[in-house]
Amino acid sequence: MTAATDPVVLNRFLLGLAEGMTASDESVDRIRDTMATVASAYGSTATDIVILPTVILIETGGEEDRVSLRSTLSAKFRFDQIAALYALITRARTAAVAPEEGIRRLNEIGAMRPRYGWAVRTLGHALLTLGLALLLAPTWEGAFIAFVLGAGIGLLKLVRSPTLQLVMPIVAAFACATAVFLLAEVIEIGDPIHLLIAPLVTFLPGGVLTTATVELAAGQMIAGASRLVYGFVQLALLAFGILAAGSLVGVDSADYEPLKGGGTVAWWVPLLGVLIFAVGNYLHFSAPPSTFGWVLLVLAVAYSAQTIGGIVLGPTVSGFIGALAMTPVVLWIAGLRNGAPSQLTFLPAFWLLVPGAAGLVGLTEAVATDGGIADFTEALVSVMSIALGVLIGTALYRVVHHGAEEIVQFAVALPVGRDTDTRSTFTQRVKRWWRRERGKH
Repeated sequence: MTAATDPVVLNRFLLGLAEGMTASDESVDRIRDTMATVASAYGSTATDIVILPTVILIETGGEEDRVSLRSTLSAKFRFDQIAALYALITRARTAAVAPEEGIRRLNEIGAMRPRYGWAVRTLGHALLTLGLALLLAPTWEGAFIAFVLGAGIGLLKLVRSPTLQLVMPIVAAFACATAVFLLAEVIEIGDPIHLLIAPLVTFLPGGVLTTATVELAAGQMIAGASRLVYGFVQLALLAFGILAAGSLVGVDSADYEPLKGGGTVAWWVPLLGVLIFAVGNYLHFSAPPSTFGWVLLVLAVAYSAQTIGGIVLGPTVSGFIGALAMTPVVLWIAGLRNGAPSQLTFLPAFWLLVPGAAGLVGLTEAVATDGGIADFTEALVSVMSIALGVLIGTALYRVVHHGAEEIVQFAVALPVGRDTDTRSTFTQRVKRWWRRERGKH
């Protein structure tokens, strides 16, 4: 570590960066790799980092061991905050920003006000709901209902209350399900179960479940298992709200099963849905203007690949093709000078591939119908296929872009100041003998 860098300040800066990446829903292995790179850039060569979804532990060695611990908050960053955070991380990778200045910038990012007001952000949530409804339940009546419900849920999500955040998934699922089940009896809305997914999309833990699977595959068992449990609990809360509404309205068990066929729509309706979905994400999450084109590109790649995969391999593993195709594109965009952070393009694509939607439909059927276990198992396969596509796509990109990495070997480092190799080579022994002989003369 350089003399001008205070270890205490550096640790605080690293903790802040790690907490910001956690708030951006980044995986723990990527957070750890990023923190190690940043610490090395500032001259800290003896750094040990432990990252969990709710705990961050950073130790910088040297003459004095310094340990910093932070229990992360439950705050979530918007897209504009994520973009600002990753711009700061890019500078920190080359030590282009002083740790003190970096901490001040982190506080500014945390206090950033949304780019748009509450009305525009509510409209954005309604639009992304409308776009997804055109893909899941393509009827114009159903799309209108999804737009109205999306506006209501979007307005509800702007209320910043920790107490309300705990019960919001159940309340939102109950309100949407009640409205859809009642309207389904008088209006031709298509598939009511799939229509329910659209206004609840931002509650679905599709990204969490996919990240959990990737972390488990990467050997991060604690983080992956905890995210997996959290994702299934989130699905259970949403399913409980839907089932409670069904009990209140008097829905038969057969009505929880999604319809096998849908209404015939023009070929351009799904394309319009993807475009509207991208606009809704841009407005609701206050994304930077320069990222809209990149998000739309990733959505187009994911949807096209998923559609082709559904035709060739079937709907269960179509998400694998979509995730496999979009992941290298996402990582390529993130590596461009004027690109977009991977989280800004990954998250909307996750929602478009709807791994959480498959899990929610499957879990609801498993509880409410007799033959739902098979559907729930199929939903789990869909989630796993998307996660596997992300994992393989990431591996392929890294091999092509960075080359094969060396296999990590098991090694235990000695304390600082100790000689790491006490054995002498033949040449060293000869030199010592020669010095002793010369000293005798």
